[in-house]
Amino acid sequence: MKVIKEKHPLAMRWTHWVNFPILTIMIWSGMLIYWANDEYKIKLFGHTYFMFFPEWFYKTFNIPHRLAEGMAFHFLFMWAFAINGLVYILYTIISGEWRELVPQKKSFKEAWLVLLHDLHIRKMAPPQNKYNAAQRIAYTAIIVMGIGSLITGLAIYKPVQFYYLTWICGGYHFARILHFALTIGYVFFFLIHIVQVVLAGWNNFRSVISGFEVVNEPDPQPVIETPTPTDEKPIQ
Repeated sequence: MKVIKEKHPLAMRWTHWVNFPILTIMIWSGMLIYWANDEYKIKLFGHTYFMFFPEWFYKTFNIPHRLAEGMAFHFLFMWAFAINGLVYILYTIISGEWRELVPQKKSFKEAWLVLLHDLHIRKMAPPQNKYNAAQRIAYTAIIVMGIGSLITGLAIYKPVQFYYLTWICGGYHFARILHFALTIGYVFFFLIHIVQVVLAGWNNFRSVISGFEVVNEPDPQPVIETPTPTDEKPIQ
């Protein structure tokens, strides 16, 4: 028997879908800024062996000479990213949803079993509630990454005014490395997330939009009434 059950509250869905275009614009505008000082590469004895973004990449996506535009978009949508993240965190704390998100002691062990199941190496999936162990770790990590991006971003944007943040991040240059690494992490998370959504199927994707999912439950067993004995004697 198919039953419709609520899975994702409106606030969770809203912050999830709002964050997608915001983060996309943040990464795009960040590339416009990064172009002006493209220094991260693998270089040895004066020879460059690998560049994260070669010249053809910048030209293909029309990135060069758009530094001012990139800074304007990046710092504007930074506020939207921060506010949306704050709403999400506050909601999970107030509503108690954090209990379903925060990893447990057994989550790291079970996450390996989830991976083996996704790779079709292990047939039986480990037990889960609303989220499995791998999702708990990933969704908590993305929150930590978001906080890290804000701290490192402010440390780069205003290294004098926010000198304490710059100091916590290990200096301006290391803060920039961390900010860049976190951005690459978002891209990998997004790609893996899309693959997982496709593997999970339409029912799971629909629940993130509507908030409800269709689950199969066993049909209720019919109740058979048995006659109760009485104290009356039969008529002779």
